[in-house]
Amino acid sequence: MKKDALLDAAEAVLSEQGTQALTLNAVADRAGVSKGGLLYHFPTKEALVQALVARVIEEFDDLIASYDDGSPGSYTRAYVEATFAVLTDGSRTYRRWSAITAAATDPELAEPLNEAMRRWHGRDPGQDSDPVTAMAVRLAAEGLWEVVSHAPELYGDAQLAALREKLLSLLQR
Repeated sequence: MKKDALLDAAEAVLSEQGTQALTLNAVADRAGVSKGGLLYHFPTKEALVQALVARVIEEFDDLIASYDDGSPGSYTRAYVEATFAVLTDGSRTYRRWSAITAAATDPELAEPLNEAMRRWHGRDPGQDSDPVTAMAVRLAAEGLWEVVSHAPELYGDAQLAALREKLLSLLQR
């Protein structure tokens, strides 16, 4: 069995049953493998959570990169576009992110997330025509992600589209 399939099973357990249910036995059962088969790839629950965290960070980094054309201010625009792509993709990807971050409660497990946040939000704002607005827009997008992960019904598609347009328009001033 491939590592990605095991990570998919772990994500499913987290998303459907919460962090308390994330055990190696539950993941092995969900993946349809023996516990030994899971342990071959992930010798501890911590190793499994580390791999889950690394995967979502890499996916979001890749998504940002797909929107970033390298022009002045493009990183913040790309961050907004990537955020809204996740929030509106219909598969509730943002819930996956929330479940994984909730599982990374130990400071050592959370450090890669902390480092990613430092990278995403600590970018040199000098590349933006209005650095303070760029920081505020990234923080607004981050806050929206947090709200939607806890109350997905709060904003409909039209509201999310309007929020995306507003945030992007703030970057054009």
